[in-house]
Amino acid sequence: MSDLKELVDRYIQIWNTPDDSARRALVADVFTEDGAFVDPFMEVAGVDAINAGIGAVLGQFAGLALTLLGEVDAHHGIARFRWQIAPEGGESIVEGSDVAVAEEGKLKAVYGFIDKMPAA
Repeated sequence: MSDLKELVDRYIQIWNTPDDSARRALVADVFTEDGAFVDPFMEVAGVDAINAGIGAVLGQFAGLALTLLGEVDAHHGIARFRWQIAPEGGESIVEGSDVAVAEEGKLKAVYGFIDKMPAA
């Protein structure tokens, strides 16, 4: 399942690409054309909508990076992994867990869960 782990690494890269056109190219490379991203705050489908949604989140957390927490656990085209958003070398601001479903070498859907979020 190393291919799926590599796909998750490329997915994480999307979240660390602030340039809109570069990020859109990555989204198109990593997700199926009708791929979806769903979490408690966003439900989008399609490359353009996924790119716009991630861009909006990046605007809220400018200067921070999304990184994996631990290893990717993957089998049968499904992966689960934990992540954090934090300043380099600093304490996490947001943490979560995602489940990704792959189809023919691309992500068909990513379902996100928030484990830690700053108070409003």
